[in-house]
Formats: sequence, structure tokens, C-alpha cells
Amino acid sequence: MSEARAAGGVAADVPPLGDERGGTTVRALRLALGEALAAAGIADADAEARDILAAVAGEPRFWPSLNPGVPLDARVAQRARGAAAQRARGAPFAYAVGLAAFRHLTLEVDHRVLIPRQETEVLVDVVLEWVRSDARRAGGLAVDVGTGSGAIALALANEGAFDRVIATDISAGAARVARANVERSAGVLHAPVEVREGSLLSPVRGERARVVVSNPPYIAYREIVELPSSVRDWEPPTALYAADGGMAVIAALAREAADVLEPGGLVAMEIDCRRGAACADLLRAQGCYHDVRVRPDLTGRDRVLTATRQDG
Repeated sequence: MSEARAAGGVAADVPPLGDERGGTTVRALRLALGEALAAAGIADADAEARDILAAVAGEPRFWPSLNPGVPLDARVAQRARGAAAQRARGAPFAYAVGLAAFRHLTLEVDHRVLIPRQETEVLVDVVLEWVRSDARRAGGLAVDVGTGSGAIALALANEGAFDRVIATDISAGAARVARANVERSAGVLHAPVEVREGSLLSPVRGERARVVVSNPPYIAYREIVELPSSVRDWEPPTALYAADGGMAVIAALAREAADVLEPGGLVAMEIDCRRGAACADLLRAQGCYHDVRVRPDLTGRDRVLTATRQDG
């Protein structure tokens, strides 16, 4: 852990309570977790303690409130104490518990990958809507570039109508996380998902894709100071920042997607809301896309860029 991460909060270890072979209760551990989190300055510490217990136990959010006297398995109690200690040091909640929800999935996450966000769910919605709007678009290959945890690829395999999905990432660590999530989600996938390592679309040269989708790095280096510390100090820089004012990876992806997409295929990218028009102009300048659109997120801000590969 970096010094910045270690300094993110007061390290507040949660001591063992009683004889866990006899069963530390939900109530007792929730109280201990809440006290440790409050000492570290975490707002609404009792609610966070409740949510940590629910997450590590694999139960609904209000399970701890409804089952205060239930004895906890020693391994669950140990994981909960470890998660609370991480949270007290400043770790984002998802990293502390090692899990994040994305659409209908629960995914493993750690510092090697971005924490999936609601804005990215909108990107998945746009792709699914495009496929469902024309029966001829069903099937084929979808490629998720810079997959991180595998969130987009797995959501498309879970909810979409593709024959197969390939997820790529330049980070070997991220690829390992994505493969773990493929295995974790195997029972709810309707298409096989393969994870390949490499830069952008280089791992799929020779393939023809119906859809290329990506949540690429799009934050300019000069904007680092504007980010909250929970992002700036914890999430992987290679997944956040891009050169050329945040546009470099988007530009490279636009060029490479033209060689991979089928005629009539869709490229869809999450973008910075401040650069929607510039991103659209960039795709139009490629000369091989039409129907270039910038679509809003749930707050009405420019968030998703789409374009269709021209025939020929």
C-alpha cells in the first residue's frame, strides 16, 4: 500500500470479540466495527458497519439489522474486521469488502481495477438497446476494451444476445481479476467470455466484431487534482488518465475499431461529459463512421459516444 493510501485515515484495527468458535454475534461485531470506523472519522459509522457485515457475509443489506443475535462464522468475522480496518485507512468501500455491484452482477474488485460505476451501466444500456432494436444485430462478437473487472463484458454476456464476448486489458493484474469474475459469473452467462491481455484492440486482430465497447481512460492529467481522494489515491492511474487532454486513448480506439468492426457494426465509448462535442468530431474525422451520437447519462450530462461503421 502506498503512503497516500496508508494515510487516508486512522488505522483502527478491530479486536477479536469473545470465542468465535462459540460464535461472535452480529450485534457485537457490528458495534465493534462501528466504534472503530467512528474513531477513524467515517461518517455514519454504524451504517457502514452494517453494510460491511452484509457484504462479507453475502447477505442483503439489512440482514445484520434483522439478525442481531446470529453467531458469525469465524472466517466471516475475520473478513469483516479486515474490511473495516481497510475502510478506516481510507479505502473505498468496494475495495475494503472486495466486491462491487454492477447491474445484475456482483463482482470481485481490488486496487488493480476501477470500481464499476452507475454511469457505465448507461453505456451497457445503449449497446443492449442498439442490438435489440434490430433482430439482424443479434449474435456475433462483442469486444470490451480495457475491461478491468470485466463488468461490461460480463453484463453483455448476461443480458445480451451475442454469440461470444472478448474482453481485453493491457494490465495483467486486471486480466486476472476479470478472469476470476468470469468464473464467478459463469452460471448466469448466456455467451462465453474470453479475457485477452494486450493494448486496446491488438488482442483481437483478425477478428470481426459486431460491437466494440469501452470505458477508456479519459481524464486529463491536469484534472487529477479535481478528483476526490478516494479515486485519486486508490484507483489505477492507467485506467483513469490519458494524454492529449484526456483524448489520446479515445482517438486510438476510434482508429483501431474501424479495422475490427463489421460493416454496420457499433463502437460505443464512455466519455468525459466536458468533451462530448470534441469526441464526436474526432470520430467524424475518421471518415469511416456515420450516425455519430453523444448520449446523456441519468443526470443529463454527455456520457456515451456511439458511431456505426460504414459499409465497405
